[in-house]
Amino acid sequence: MHKGYVHGYDHHENIRLQDQASTLVELLHSDTSYPAGSRVLEAGCGVGAQTVTLARNSPNALITSVDISETSVTKAMRKTAEAGLTNVQFQQADIFNLPHGPDSFDHIFVCFVLEHLSRPVEALYTLKKHLRQGGTITVIEGDHGSVYFHPDSEAARKAIQCQVELQRRAGGNAMIGRELYPLLRSAGYGSIRVSPRMVYVDSSKPELVEGFTKKTFTAMIEGVQESAIKTGIVEQHVFEKGIRDLYRTAEADGVFCYTFFKAIGNK
Repeated sequence: MHKGYVHGYDHHENIRLQDQASTLVELLHSDTSYPAGSRVLEAGCGVGAQTVTLARNSPNALITSVDISETSVTKAMRKTAEAGLTNVQFQQADIFNLPHGPDSFDHIFVCFVLEHLSRPVEALYTLKKHLRQGGTITVIEGDHGSVYFHPDSEAARKAIQCQVELQRRAGGNAMIGRELYPLLRSAGYGSIRVSPRMVYVDSSKPELVEGFTKKTFTAMIEGVQESAIKTGIVEQHVFEKGIRDLYRTAEADGVFCYTFFKAIGNK
């Protein structure tokens, strides 16, 4: 297991990642596509939650998807095969030590990866070596500091903070979304463009209530309960109330907001 990944690789986490991906396709990927013949690297493909959309949006691009976890790569291969996609090849590889030469790719795609790394600028700089001159990198990350909801709840905010703290202790950053511009700049990319993508959920959008508020965000926070209590970050009764209050925002009068950030830079 990659030590920086606080959520683990269990079955429930795989389901959560798939729910997140399917719910957010339009918001995050409506403008993600690559020209025919492009060589695209997906750095950190995980279980393939984003890979299927990437491949469908660019059917004539050749996509190479890599991940450090052999188990995740196997699941991603199965998922793309089930979707009937043939324009993706998979490799188990570390993004800090890729088996590719300089200028190997026209475009690089990095989604929900930097948040788990202790050296995100180094990762971006290393990836740039494999990008041809004039090529682009696309980076998408969330930001747990962007969460707000109704009814408000101090316990819910404390539960969310547990996940932020655990990720920090693991060397990651759950609030990295707001940092994409300076990170890409520090890694030497140019023409950087960042667009915030807010998920706004109320009961008039039942697919988002179910797919995002419940099955993506709240499920993610709920998943760190054991670690949060074991490490003494929070008392059990506070965490449990926080989870109840997050589910409360999914009721008829509830509202939930979260912002993702999508950045594009050039070499």
